[in-house]
Amino acid sequence: MTERSTATERVFALLRERIVSGELPAGSQHSVYRLAEQLEVSRTPVREAVLRLADLGLVSVERNRGIRIRGVGQADVREVFELRLLLEVPAAAIAARRADAGLRADLAANVEATRRHAAADREPEFSRVDRDFHHLVASASGNSRLVAEVGRLRDSIQARGVSTFGRSRPLADVAAEHAPVAVAIADGDATAAARAMADHLEHTGTLLMRQVAGPGEDVDPDWATGVRTALERE
Repeated sequence: MTERSTATERVFALLRERIVSGELPAGSQHSVYRLAEQLEVSRTPVREAVLRLADLGLVSVERNRGIRIRGVGQADVREVFELRLLLEVPAAAIAARRADAGLRADLAANVEATRRHAAADREPEFSRVDRDFHHLVASASGNSRLVAEVGRLRDSIQARGVSTFGRSRPLADVAAEHAPVAVAIADGDATAAARAMADHLEHTGTLLMRQVAGPGEDVDPDWATGVRTALERE
């Protein structure tokens, strides 16, 4: 890794942490020049880090005005989870049709790992195996772009500090939602795998929307109905 890329990684990590923690509050504006000065680095790694943050939706770049820190609201969560439904539900069905002994073993081991980490309340490790679970299912499609997009969509929410882990629900509940997806894939039941994945993603999306909802702001209980109906008709 070059010195420049190392600087960019460091600046990216620092800025993301300050955004997630609220030190750089939603709606606030900042210049690349001032940020570089505060972080005691040149402007180049700050610009590169800002572009990465913009890809995650953490900031917006405004011409001649620098960058604006973005918050995360219901619309952000809903759009991300609608996309995840459109990608991961068919991916689960494909995984069930293509499952070999290796995938079945990997999914079973992953579910067991989520249970162990949940029981020990190890959130960082749990988050890692949760990501691995969705990666395993998506990878069965053989489509590297789909795999990358699923990871990016997940990161676009979690990188902003929004997660249900240990907040809206216990870790054990998440593990319990993964299990029926893994079992259906192992059984080669594409319909059950798709339904279980859809249930998991809809529940997660609903909980996250409730978390970020403002005072007096309700969550539409039928937000996923249109997408799920379209998927079931295919």
